[in-house]
Amino acid sequence: MNAKVKKAVVLAAGKGTRMKSDLPKVLFPVCGKPMIEYVLDALDAAGVDEIVVVVGFKGELVRDAIKSRPNVKFAEQKELLGTGHAVMSCREQLEGFDGPVFIIAGDNPMLQSSSVVQLFEEYEKNAGDGVSCILGTVCKEDPFGMGRILRDESGNFYGVVEEKDATDEQRQIKEINMSYYIFNTPDLLASLSGLRANNAQKEYYITDVPAILLEKGKKILALPVLKEVECLGVNTQADVALVEETIQKLS
Repeated sequence: MNAKVKKAVVLAAGKGTRMKSDLPKVLFPVCGKPMIEYVLDALDAAGVDEIVVVVGFKGELVRDAIKSRPNVKFAEQKELLGTGHAVMSCREQLEGFDGPVFIIAGDNPMLQSSSVVQLFEEYEKNAGDGVSCILGTVCKEDPFGMGRILRDESGNFYGVVEEKDATDEQRQIKEINMSYYIFNTPDLLASLSGLRANNAQKEYYITDVPAILLEKGKKILALPVLKEVECLGVNTQADVALVEETIQKLS
């Protein structure tokens, strides 16, 4: 049993078209440092043993930028068919591992190492109860545009609904999905074959995996343990300015 070993998958294959740059999105500089470096630093500070970085668009640039990190391995997403497909691309690196794997996008410069530590601790605490997946969530006063966490009357997680698909009532929900996931690795790998690209983009999404696991009777937890500062995403150059300002305030 190697459950004490911690692995992470960092999704770093995207183009980041809205950044108006030829760089892979994760290499776009924030305070002079590529975004992905913040993610890798947070994972290192949280004690993650092995990091698999999934590269795609101009992947050689991403490899060159971080190849000196001793705990980083690479997987290649040859077609950019969504986040679920990106995880499929690193199946080889995850096969045979029975511990927890943390999945995060590489364009999250506000990722906090304390959040990663807490999610791994919650996984260990609940491993005896057979937890398959933990979603890190946050409650946000203005959650517009974000996927909402759905819970039943007992407070148990049963799904995520995106803004465009939500009812008026669901849009009142403040708890949002931040796409921070810890999975039991064998359960994750077994569920990937259940992903379907039956959406407008014809892509495979990691967000669909918790629902697949629930259908199999697995235990899923959504825990509002993330910091509000982690809601600051980077999709445009205007977002970069806000993140840079926040980093400078925190430093």
